[in-house]
Amino acid sequence: MIDQDSLVYVAGHRGMVGSALVRALRARGYHRVLTRTRDELDLLDQRAVFDFLAAHRPQYVFVAAARVGGIEANRTQPAEFLFQNLQIAANLIEGAHRAGIASLMYFASNCIYPRDCVQPMPESALLTGALEPTNEAYAVAKIAGLKLAEAHRLQHGRAYVSVMPASLYGPNDNYTPGQSHVLPALLRRAHEARERGDAELAVWGSGTPRREFLYVDDLAQACVMLAETGYAEAPLNIGCGSDLSIRELAQAVVETVGFEGRLVFDASKPDGMPRKLLDSSRINALGWRPTVGLREGLARAYACAPWRSTTTA
Repeated sequence: MIDQDSLVYVAGHRGMVGSALVRALRARGYHRVLTRTRDELDLLDQRAVFDFLAAHRPQYVFVAAARVGGIEANRTQPAEFLFQNLQIAANLIEGAHRAGIASLMYFASNCIYPRDCVQPMPESALLTGALEPTNEAYAVAKIAGLKLAEAHRLQHGRAYVSVMPASLYGPNDNYTPGQSHVLPALLRRAHEARERGDAELAVWGSGTPRREFLYVDDLAQACVMLAETGYAEAPLNIGCGSDLSIRELAQAVVETVGFEGRLVFDASKPDGMPRKLLDSSRINALGWRPTVGLREGLARAYACAPWRSTTTA
C-alpha cells in the first residue's frame, strides 16, 4: 500500500506504460517518483539493477520496462524478445526481493493467453493451451515474469502482483515502421497516405481478427488504484470490456486522420491471434472502469503523435 509520501520506482518511465504511470502518480500528488534512463541504469545488467534497488529501497516498484514490438518485430526477432524480457523481469523482480522491497507490480500482456482461448479470456485460462506462434517468444518471457512474481508472493509473502492489460495505445507509443503494434502503425501510415494523396491504404491481414484496445492512461489509473489499496493477490486482467475487428479499427483510424482513400487488406500477411478480449470482471468488481472511449483515445493519440510535424506532403 502506498501514499503520496512513498518512494515509488517506475522502471521504463520513458515508454508508453511507464510515462502514463508517472503522469498518474504526479497528478495524485506523489512527489517521490524514482526514475532512471537506460544510460543511467541498464536493466539488462543484473549487478547494476541489484545494487540500485538495494541502495534506494523504494516502497513500490512498477516493472513497466520491456522490449516491445508488433507482429513483424516479434516474428523476426524472437531471440531478442525472449532474452531481453526474461532478463528485465528476472533482474527487477529478484532484485526487489533481495533488497527487501515488499511491493511490486509486473506488467504482463494479453498475448500470454492461448491462441484459441475461450472469449472473453479469464485469468484462469493461462497455460491451458498453445500460444500464438507469431508472438510466442514475447509471451513466454511475460509468463515467466508473472510466474516469478507469483513465486515470490507464495514462497516469501511478497506483495508482488501481475496485471495483463488489453492492447494499449496513447502518448509515447512506438510508431517506428516495422516495430509498432497495429493501432499506432495504422495511425502513422494513414496520416502519411493522406499527406501523399494516396488512393489506397494497405492493411496487413484479412481484417477479421478482433482486438480490445485500452487507452494507456486508463491502465495507469487502474494500477495506481491497485497499489494504493494494497492489492496483492492473483494476477488481474485490465481491459475495457469490448472489442472490434481490425477492419473496424482501420475505418476508425482513417476517419480520425481524415484519409479519404480506399482500405485494402492483404490476406497474405499474418493475422495473429483470432481474438483477444479480456474478462475484466475481477478488476471491475474492485471499483475500476475505463473512462476514455476508442474514438476519443484515437483523437488524443493522433494529436500528440511525435511524427506529425516531420511528415511532408
